[in-house]
Amino acid sequence: MTSDGLVLYKLMILYMLDRSEFPLTVSQISQFILEFNSTAFFDIQIGLNELVENDFIKSQLQRNHTLYEITEQGKEAVEIFEFKIADSIKMDIINYLKDHRITLKNESVISADYYPSGDEYIAQCSVKEKNQTLLEIKIAVPTAEQAVHICDSWKDKNEQIYQYLITEIWQESD
Repeated sequence: MTSDGLVLYKLMILYMLDRSEFPLTVSQISQFILEFNSTAFFDIQIGLNELVENDFIKSQLQRNHTLYEITEQGKEAVEIFEFKIADSIKMDIINYLKDHRITLKNESVISADYYPSGDEYIAQCSVKEKNQTLLEIKIAVPTAEQAVHICDSWKDKNEQIYQYLITEIWQESD
């Protein structure tokens, strides 16, 4: 890949993260770039690593995936060099984010992880929106298998649990 090609992919990543309302995973970014452009996953990974190293984006490891978010320095770079991205590519990015918003958001803002704590495991599950935690639950269980099950179930049941808690908390006592 030419250095111009890599620069374009890095600008596309920055533009995508700048237009997204929430952090994105490697697979979410890659899915778009590989779908609309011809490059290798390896090139995308190089671009992401260079953007992190140069503080244009920051990464956060969550259980089995890494979330990427644009920094202020990255936003400034997009403002300055946005003209190098074709308008058709910008529209593809905007439409992709709009069309896949719910799926992308659910994958990014719903998190669950676990860790050992003495003789038990703590499953920590959360829902975030715009970098603000809406709900966080920590559940102590005796085995790692139970903690994994809770984390896996959280992805599918978080909305029901959140709604149940809100309903119960706001419900007036008799």
